[in-house]
Amino acid sequence: MTTRTTTRATALAATGLLLAACGSSGSGSGQAGAPSFEGRGPITYVAGKDTTGTVQPMLDRWNKAHPKEKVTFIQLPTDADAQRQQMIQNAETKSDAYTVLSLDVVWTSEFAAHQWIDKLPEKRFPMSKMLKPVVETSRYRGGLYAVPSSSDGGMLYYRTDLLKKAGVAQPPTTWGEMTGACAKVKRLPEAKGMSCYAGQFQKYEGLTVNFAEAVHSAGGRVTDANGRPDVDTPEAKKGLDFLVDSFEDRTIPKEAITYQEEDGRQAFQSGKLLFLRNWPYMYSLAEKSGVKGKFGVAPLPGLNGPGSSSLGGHNMAVSSSARNKATALDFIEFMTSEENTATFLRDASLAPPYAALYDDKALIEQYPYLPVLKESVLRAVPRPRVVPYGDVTSAVQQETYAALTGEKSSAQALRDLQKALRKAVAR
Repeated sequence: MTTRTTTRATALAATGLLLAACGSSGSGSGQAGAPSFEGRGPITYVAGKDTTGTVQPMLDRWNKAHPKEKVTFIQLPTDADAQRQQMIQNAETKSDAYTVLSLDVVWTSEFAAHQWIDKLPEKRFPMSKMLKPVVETSRYRGGLYAVPSSSDGGMLYYRTDLLKKAGVAQPPTTWGEMTGACAKVKRLPEAKGMSCYAGQFQKYEGLTVNFAEAVHSAGGRVTDANGRPDVDTPEAKKGLDFLVDSFEDRTIPKEAITYQEEDGRQAFQSGKLLFLRNWPYMYSLAEKSGVKGKFGVAPLPGLNGPGSSSLGGHNMAVSSSARNKATALDFIEFMTSEENTATFLRDASLAPPYAALYDDKALIEQYPYLPVLKESVLRAVPRPRVVPYGDVTSAVQQETYAALTGEKSSAQALRDLQKALRKAVAR
């Protein structure tokens, strides 16, 4: 999730359609049998807006080496919900404008179940070298429908300089420790006007992520292992109460109700936040900002100890209505190779899917957050892996937002969410 993932999509999609039309006649969806993955020529790569500036240089490398099979980058909005909706619209119209899709890991089951993406030949990809939780996000009913290009785990960014000056030796492992540390820091003259903590609380996929993390970090769960809703519990209420109470007592600033990833990043980098929950992509950007050398990362705190991140990241899949699928497979191999995911780690702090990269001593020396990130990924809890994910995340956002804004109590929001989730998964 990552979830970072405004709209130039219409014009770019039209460009992609023209390019696809110029290619050789590739295979269709192949849904009557196994996909054939035939056809070579221009393709498109569809993903959320690249806020790191690292994707196009990688595509330029591919295009230079494959002048007859060039890739056009179609950038969708940063809002994950808008990305998903545009990809679904393309699939439902059976348009060949989109070739390779960058899917949030929780969309894979939905897209596979609706036959919007093709089942992939697993032998083409080194899945055994990747972290097991990451690989599981790319499967549906035992088949491989996507290839992980990046993973993601939420981390706690914190101001090392201010904690040290306030006499706080270690980053917090619990919510109570975090608020206690914040109270000490805010007594410092340098912390005047600072807020304590923020995450992503606008009504979009980021809110689902932050809600799920709070619930899991308090010992609760959103659904059980079989996808059955189980959110109307005392443990889930403790998690939601942490967020609600933090807004009420201003531990979380009022304006954070509008925050997506980039809003929080900018607030942290401009000195407005002591703690921030965000994805690893932010690390390399913060290193280029005014807080360089003044921040660190730690596992997310929880109710009684370290918390649990939502498992994020992106998988690359082939649209079932695309042309030039042989090129698409080669391109996915290129983008998801260990070498190139290491490049995205170095240049954009994107969590790689390959296990070996987290244990590389040279990389750890250069990127000291890697052990924290590995722990975050391995401890992460997936968001509900259900086919009607759109209905599920919409219900979570609706009820969580109602609780955060005071429209409903935590207890009522969870009761209503339990009913909405039961209805969604029963369809």
